Amino acid sequence: MEFYEILKIFNNNVVLAKKDEKEYILIDKGIGFNKRKGELINKDRFEKIFILERDIKDRFDKLILNIDEEIVGVCEEVISMISEEYEELDREIHVKLVDHIAFAIKRLKNNDEIENPFIIEIETLYNKDYEIAKKAAFMIKKRLNIEIPDGEIGFIALHINAAKNKGKVSDTLKNIYICNSVIEILEDELKVEINKQSIDYARFITHIKFAIYRIINKIPIKNELKSAIKRKYKDSYKIAQIIAKFMENELKEKVSDDEIAYMAMHVEKFKNKTLY
Repeated sequence: MEFYEILKIFNNNVVLAKKDEKEYILIDKGIGFNKRKGELINKDRFEKIFILERDIKDRFDKLILNIDEEIVGVCEEVISMISEEYEELDREIHVKLVDHIAFAIKRLKNNDEIENPFIIEIETLYNKDYEIAKKAAFMIKKRLNIEIPDGEIGFIALHINAAKNKGKVSDTLKNIYICNSVIEILEDELKVEINKQSIDYARFITHIKFAIYRIINKIPIKNELKSAIKRKYKDSYKIAQIIAKFMENELKEKVSDDEIAYMAMHVEKFKNKTLY
């Protein structure tokens, strides 16, 4: 049987505890109810247990000094819920997501508007993360009685995506910016307004998302119809070249002719549609 010493109680279900000089976030129904700092928890199974390694522990301990315990508690329950969907999460989530949600709640209490210009792109490109973020928003509403707007749900989804990929939110945002800019280039060149609820839109920006990944990681892609596409869809190929040039400037990497040919096929689909 394990013995944990309570260091801090966040809510009835979440406590910070210590065992063998290591700190743990323990999550279990009623684990913090009627408990006090310094008490021992005599238990070896929990709904969820997170070890705070030294590189995270110091920053987490400093962060929670200025955040209401209830907010930290619900954030950790949110992280527990996320970990049910993605087993391997970046440990930084205990600092970055808690910090982000706490600041967002502060802004919402001050009636600040949270604007997210990429909400459609986030929902389209990272749909599973967005749906998980909606569950997080429901948990926050239920526990803290604070309504989380769609824009903030989008930002929470970005943190989830970064944590599951062990990457940076800024990198994901840049990819979204590139996808959005590619659509704007396409609209300018074709003199149309693309319906962002359409299947063609979703397919194209999803293609661009994976193209960005291939380009950054120098993963080759083969297009056997490249010559035919160049010859048959000349105008669309030219537009795809403009898009590729923009992507090269943003990514500082070369975009292959094979990638351009695939983009040209998508451009051709939009070009042949007169109603969006």
